[in-house]
Formats: sequence, C-alpha cells, structure tokens
Amino acid sequence: MPPKHQPTEQRLAENSAQPTDKSLIKGHTSRFWGETRTRIFLLYTVLMVLLSGLTVPVFRYLLFRQIDLRVRADLNEEREDFTTAYEIWEAAPDQTLPELKSFISNYLVEQVPEDDNFHIVLLDRKFFRSNPFSLPAPIQSKSALFQQWKDVTTFTRGEERSDDPDIGNVLFKAEPLMLNGVQRGVYVFVHTAAGERQEVLIGVSLFLWMTVGVVTLALVLAWVGTGYLLMPLRTLSRTARTISDSDLSARIPKRQQNGELSELIDTFNAMMDRIQQAFDSQRAFTNDAGHELRTPITIIRGHLELLGEDPQERQGTVELVIDELDRMGRLVNDMILLAKSERKDFLTLETIDIESFAAALLTKARALASRNWTLKIESKGRIVGDRQRLTGALLNLLRNAAQHTQPHDTIELGCGIKPSQHGTTQQVEFWVRDTGEGISPADQSRVFARFARGQQRRSEGSGLGLSIVAAIAAAHKGKVSLVSAPGVGSTFLLTLPID
Repeated sequence: MPPKHQPTEQRLAENSAQPTDKSLIKGHTSRFWGETRTRIFLLYTVLMVLLSGLTVPVFRYLLFRQIDLRVRADLNEEREDFTTAYEIWEAAPDQTLPELKSFISNYLVEQVPEDDNFHIVLLDRKFFRSNPFSLPAPIQSKSALFQQWKDVTTFTRGEERSDDPDIGNVLFKAEPLMLNGVQRGVYVFVHTAAGERQEVLIGVSLFLWMTVGVVTLALVLAWVGTGYLLMPLRTLSRTARTISDSDLSARIPKRQQNGELSELIDTFNAMMDRIQQAFDSQRAFTNDAGHELRTPITIIRGHLELLGEDPQERQGTVELVIDELDRMGRLVNDMILLAKSERKDFLTLETIDIESFAAALLTKARALASRNWTLKIESKGRIVGDRQRLTGALLNLLRNAAQHTQPHDTIELGCGIKPSQHGTTQQVEFWVRDTGEGISPADQSRVFARFARGQQRRSEGSGLGLSIVAAIAAAHKGKVSLVSAPGVGSTFLLTLPID
C-alpha cells in the first residue's frame, strides 16, 4: 500500500497501470477467440450445424416419399388381386346381383388389408360391405368423399386432404363393378396416411436427437483432436519463447507422422540448427579475432611503454610497431573479406579463360618463393566467375604451399574440365600440388577452420587464408578439398561449376 504522503496523482497512475480482473478476463477472451484452434472449431461447428440442419428435412422428405410409393404399390397390388378374381368370377355364365353380393362378401372375408388400408364396396350407389368393418369418419357413408365415389363410372384415383389429424390424407383407387355390361357398383381401395406419417415423424424426431448427439460428440472430439493436432504449434511457441542469444539448444521433438506440421517442425529445427551454428561460428570467430588482435596490441603497448630516448632504439621500436600494425591491418582485411563473402554482391562475375588465367597465376606465384614451379593444363575452356576473388583464393593456396615447402620442392598449379559427380554437368578443377612436408590427419580435419594452424608447424599468416579460400569457393557454388600425407606432400583441389 503506498504511503500516505505519496502524491495523489502518483497513486492514481500506479493504480491505473496495474491490470484489473476485467482487463485480464478481456485479454484472455480476446486471445481465446483469436486462437487458430478456436477458429477451426467454429468453422467445423458451423459446417456441422448447417449440414445437419439440411439433412433432417431431406431425410423427412425421403421417408415420406418412400412411404407414399410403398402405399401406392400396396393399393395397386390389392386392386390387381381383386381385378383378377373378379374377372374369373364374371367369366362364369348367368351371373346375377345376388351372386355378386355373395362374391363380394366372400372376397372381403378372405382379405387382410395392409395397415391403414380399407376396402369399401358400394352397390347401387349404397354402402354394402367394408374390410375392416369399422371406418373412419372421413370415409364413412355420410362423408363427402363417399358421395364422390357414388358417381364413379370409370377407374378413378385420387388423394384428398382430411381435417382429422388422426386420418391425414386419404389416397384411394375406385374400380367400377360391371355385371352383364351394366355398372352395379364401385369397389374402392382406400389408405389413410396419418399412421405412416406419424411413424415418419417419430423416426425423424429420433433421427434429429441422434444427429444432435452425434454432432455434439463430433464437436467435442473435434475440439480435443484439434488441440492434439495443433500441439506442435503451441510447442513451437513455447520453444521460441525459451530461445535466447545465450541458449539456442531448444528444439521441438520430432513426431512420427507426415504432413504440414511435421514439415514445419523439421523446418523450424533445421532453421534453429543453422542459427545456432551461425551464432556459435560468430562467437568463436569473435573470440579468435580478439585473441589474435590481443597479441599485437600487447606487443605494441609494451614496446611503447618501454620506449627510451635512444634514437636507434626508438627507430627499432617504430619499425616493430609498424610491422605489428601491418599484421593487424591484414588480419582486419581478412576478417572483412570473410564477412563480405556472405553478401549477395560479393562476386563480380565475368567470363574467364582458364588457360590464360592459370598462366597469369603461375607468373605471380613465382615471386612468392624460389621453388620448382610447374603448370599443367589438362583441358581448355571458359568459366563464369569473379577473377579477382579466384585469383586471391588460388594465390592463398600457392602461398600456403610455398610456406611449407623447401627450395628444392615442386609446386604444381593445374586446371581442367571434368564431369560433375552426377555426370549431368561439367565443372572446372584447379589444384595446387606440392611435394612438401604434408599435413597430419589431425590437422586435415580443421585446416579450413578460421584461425586454424597446424599443431606441428608454424605459419606467418593469420590463420584465415584457407577459410577465405573456402568462402570464395562457396560463393561460386563450389568447394575446396584436401588430400595430404605427412612426408609426401599436399594437394588442394578447388572445384567450381562452369556457369
């Protein structure tokens, strides 16, 4: 609690800066609705509700349609059975009305109509018999529909809407009864649709509740499944928050599956490997550079602190300081060159004739030291590259060979065009081969590292020469390799694509 003497404005400012419960709830709510998981779930919910909402009326229509077709088929079948039996009876000679009544009575007794089906017989425009005996009000003898059937003279079919919800629509087929060429009555096949429709509505209701349950279960499973599927994204977010410039080792565990998320995990982990490698390389480079620069600075400072009044001594100190400063300048230039090698404008490309280029290099190399210099041209051709950068790289290799050979040793500069490793394209090879002391296997694995020097030999350079060669080769989409054995000599091979 702030002290009583604290200014009111300051207390108000502090209170306003503290998050309230309402602001926290609002922040969590905003974050919840903005999450990818929530958006996917909402989209899935909308689609499921819409599709389920469309499914119920379609299902209801199809059921009604199927029942209607079945009812009409049943009425047709019952009519055909009656027509067949009546034609057989009518074919007998001297049939009379009493015999017709007897035939109708016997036929109705033997029939078992389908549910909600009724057989009604009218003789001489009056009700005669029915099966079942009890008839609903809309089709009884006093109904309007019954009065309509009295006037039937030809086969008639129809459907009438009933006001009674327990009856529903009434479907009928009316067949005239002819006896000796005279119509004596009407046989009516009737179906009341309320029963089947009620069953359909019950089925639709059950289907609706089942759909609601299935959709609810599907949404719950979708929410859980979406959370599981998007777990790598949350892991990615948590991992990214734990990464700092002092700790780049965090990675997302690899999942045993394929797809976009698995590819995202691989891409992120590969990116972090490259970043960690770059940071480690930069840190090591900074440490090595500091170590390399510390020595000449210490030498210069020590000599300047002990600088006396003797002119000859002062002259020697000045020369030593200038020499150390020159070495520092070369080191800084090499470091700047390595830094520039990763830029897109590092190279200035031109077409280079490898034969004349190699001959000019050998001329410059002869001034490095007194050695048995030789030139070997295996094939002629042209490449596209940066003449100045390639000259510097190969002169570094030639200078390195001169430093580790004796006057009687041979240093060979060669070039040629050979197929690539896959054989689909051609590439240019430059090599510098010497018969000097060679390089031990322990040094060969680190010879291209920055500030690397052989453990058993001394070098006047900064330790960046071969690193510069490797950087220039990489900028040309090429590579540099080494084959060496102690006491036999060394061969540095610079391989570059033609274009």
